[in-house]
This record gives sequence, structure tokens and C-alpha cells, in this order.
Amino acid sequence: MKKIIAMALAVMLMVSLVACGGKTATKLEATPEEVLTNIWNKFAEEEKFFAFGGDAANMVDGAPGKFDLADTDGLSYTLLVPAEQVANLAGAASLVHGMLVNNFTCGVFQLAEGADSAAFVEAMKASVTGNQWMCGMPDTMIIATLGSSHVLMAYGVNDAINPLKTHLAEAYPDATIVVEESLVG
Repeated sequence: MKKIIAMALAVMLMVSLVACGGKTATKLEATPEEVLTNIWNKFAEEEKFFAFGGDAANMVDGAPGKFDLADTDGLSYTLLVPAEQVANLAGAASLVHGMLVNNFTCGVFQLAEGADSAAFVEAMKASVTGNQWMCGMPDTMIIATLGSSHVLMAYGVNDAINPLKTHLAEAYPDATIVVEESLVG
């Protein structure tokens, strides 16, 4: 009887290891605004700061907002999305510090069907690290993938980025930070 139980447990262990090993990124079924709102709602009141979301025409006070993909200038200026990457997006949302974007800027991007996530991440990394900063330098940049369909990019002071990383992991435990770089000298 013990041998049968041991054999059954061994088979179950092998099946579970194979299942975990073959795991691929799944498509997240939330809009970028929902993703960013879920993360922002994890912030304690004392962690939150004066912020707004969305684009200039659809600004939301104190919360994340949808970013209109037709606002290519805003995507480039505010979220540092390279012009050639806009066609790879199916949606975007933002949350930006209300006084200084260098203190905190976060964008969540839903990739269009067939878009190359790794290429988008590399383009965003190059755009943020190559940016000419005015009015102070952000401390850190992070880029995270959420399943196969969403990418989060944020830069800012560590006092804002560190809670973001914590609450990203709380809201989306399967999220993976693929880039984390200091932006200061």
C-alpha cells in the first residue's frame, strides 16, 4: 500500500513539475486603465501623492486614466513611447505626479495582437534612458511585463517607485520586472 501511495505521489509531482515548467505568459483580460487602477488602489493613503491620469483631453484627477492612442504627441512627450511603437499598442493608461513628471510617471500599455513584447520593452528602455531630463532627474526606471499582453513602464523618485513595485506584486503576482535601472549619474 505504501508503495502505491509513494508511486502516486511521485507521478503527481512529475505532472505538476511538467505543468509548471511549460507555463507560458497568458493574456491579461484587463484594460490598461483597470491594471493601473488596481495597482494604485493598493497604495495606502499616506503613500499616495498629488497625481492625475489620462491624456490632456481626458484628464482624471487623483487616479489613473485612459490615454488616447490618437494623441501620439502626448504618448511621446508624457510616456516617452517612441513614434514607431505606437502602432504596436491596443491601449494605454497613465498616472503622473501632479507637480513634476520626473517625480513619477507610469504608463501601462496593452500590446496589439502580434506585437513583439520584447521589442517594445527594449524600445521603451532606450527611450527612457536616452531622454534629456529637465527640472531634475528621476532616480529609477522600471519596466514590467504582465502576461503576454501588457507592459508597465515607470520612472521617478525612489520614494514613489518602491511602493509601486510592492503594489504591482500585490495586485499582479505573476508580473515580472524585466528592467530596473538607476537613471542618476
